[in-house]
Amino acid sequence: MARLAYTGSDGLPRVIPVGFHWDGEQIIVCTVPTSPKVPALQARPHVALTIDTDAGPASRALSVRGVVSVDIVDGVPAEYLAASTKGMDAEQARQFEAQVRNVHKKMARISIRPRWARYYDFGAGRLPGFLRKLVDDSAGRN
Repeated sequence: MARLAYTGSDGLPRVIPVGFHWDGEQIIVCTVPTSPKVPALQARPHVALTIDTDAGPASRALSVRGVVSVDIVDGVPAEYLAASTKGMDAEQARQFEAQVRNVHKKMARISIRPRWARYYDFGAGRLPGFLRKLVDDSAGRN
């Protein structure tokens, strides 16, 4: 699961949970063509995305900024199936695929081309600079 931030059609910010697939060059998110995010992303293609873990002090996060392209495709993109079936066994994945192919005749394939990325490993002490300064300044006061 990732969280996608974009500007909605009303000009206001949105952050939504999305499934995703990384193909080695782009982050792919798929949805139905009638989803409100499709025209919003076509009009304002700059996005931010975060993928993180919630492991307490050992949490990690990848933050990405990029530009999207949106393609309406026939059928169900392979990336949608790859993203959606990550935690399924083979039989569950087969049943899921059959169901979605029955429902979705077209899908929007949203490709996010990263232009900037930052990885944070909070358990290993990799903090953003402003937090590192705060920690260092706090330690100097003790």
